[in-house]
Amino acid sequence: MTITGLNHIDGNWVPAASGAVFERRNPADETDLIGTFPDSDAIDVRNAVDALDKAAPEWAATPPERRAAILEAAADHLAAHSAELVDELIREEGKTRAEASMEVTRTPMNLRFYAGEALRATGATFPAPGSTTIYTVREPIGIVGAITPWNFPLNIPSRKLGPALAAGNTVLFKPSEITPLMGQRLVEALLAGGLPAGAIALIQGDGKAGAAVSGDERIAAVTFTGSTEVGRAIHRSVGPDRRVQLEMGGKNPVVVLDDADLDAAAALIVKGAFGLSGQACTGTSRVVAVDAIHDELLEKVAERTLALRVGPGSGAAVDVGPLAGRGQLDKFLEYVTIGTDEGARLVCGGVRCEDDALRDGFFVRPTVFADTAPGMRLLTDEIFGPVLAFQRAGSFDEALALANDTAFGLSASVVTRSLSAAQRFIAGSRTGLVKVNQPTTGMAMNAPFGGYKQSSTQTFKEQAGPTLMQFYQSEKTVYLSPDA
Repeated sequence: MTITGLNHIDGNWVPAASGAVFERRNPADETDLIGTFPDSDAIDVRNAVDALDKAAPEWAATPPERRAAILEAAADHLAAHSAELVDELIREEGKTRAEASMEVTRTPMNLRFYAGEALRATGATFPAPGSTTIYTVREPIGIVGAITPWNFPLNIPSRKLGPALAAGNTVLFKPSEITPLMGQRLVEALLAGGLPAGAIALIQGDGKAGAAVSGDERIAAVTFTGSTEVGRAIHRSVGPDRRVQLEMGGKNPVVVLDDADLDAAAALIVKGAFGLSGQACTGTSRVVAVDAIHDELLEKVAERTLALRVGPGSGAAVDVGPLAGRGQLDKFLEYVTIGTDEGARLVCGGVRCEDDALRDGFFVRPTVFADTAPGMRLLTDEIFGPVLAFQRAGSFDEALALANDTAFGLSASVVTRSLSAAQRFIAGSRTGLVKVNQPTTGMAMNAPFGGYKQSSTQTFKEQAGPTLMQFYQSEKTVYLSPDA
């Protein structure tokens, strides 16, 4: 079925003002047209902000119990349509059925979690002299712009729209042009849950639409997940007078020490590196192994990598689906060439799948490089594809230094049986997320998330924690005296 997508502005489903559209095709089969969607620009964003500004006072005044009930009802809608959403997510983004099912299950859970936050927005009181009362009040910040990526097109937007709406803000939502249908489905669920039509706007399109969102000074806060390059451009556009939250790239290592269970280490490395076809910001892209176990671990990882089954996410017993688009395919092939040109050894993979059944999609073989050296682009650049690079270390201290030798600081893991070594790694790792004997991927819904260095603005944490709702609220301090 081919879909005609629309923007949602001022309670109406409308095309782009210019009438321009773009296509989205199935990454497992380019001949399969999913649909056409509005190719929006600054005019559409301006119209959306006009409407959100008009609707803001009413939604801000909506009782928190009502906001919570709407998010709960939206979660119910998503759960009731989970089977269709799984199929659409596989078709649009390329996930395997297991990966799509996990995301579709997680998204309504997120909305239920944030429904509770609507009821927990409390202030504080402070000691004061005489009859004065000093207290703080939390208020909606205004219009929130949410710009989201394609790799988790339901989960990540729900982690932004959920708390923004729970806090009483109106929201302008700009999903990735790679997954426009999932963005539309999420907005449809919120409206079906009873969200006032004017409280949310959906703008489809590419970077020009995103730039217009971050550039509109009436938008009080912009939350973004995506590449560091785009995040930095958004940061410059938003400037110092408005609020911005950025979660960006990663170059995430797994450090394996000589006391590790190598079969367990190989399993979690392959899961973290090649799940979601390597297209996760927390995905494992580097392995730092100490000399004593390096060669044996490399052999075990290569063996498991070669055994991975590549194919359409809709197929049975598929481990790795297609890359999300031609841009991701071209980047993957470019970095395979870069790696070999720089002197790294290609252990396995590194090619596009040319089987008749896979020829019309963006399928590649998961790739492992060895004999890498500091400074190689395989170790410094975020590839965002199924490419894993091995590094050799002579000691724990060297392994930790190599793990930290990156401009990014999102996620890192250590595999060891030693509690002492694990604690040293936790203390020394310059990342916002540290794992012990676990993949670099995977997060608890009720734990805060954010990175260090170029992976994050390091301002407000996402997902959970004490600073989650603070991003979406202004805090007012009140001095109250009964008499003048």
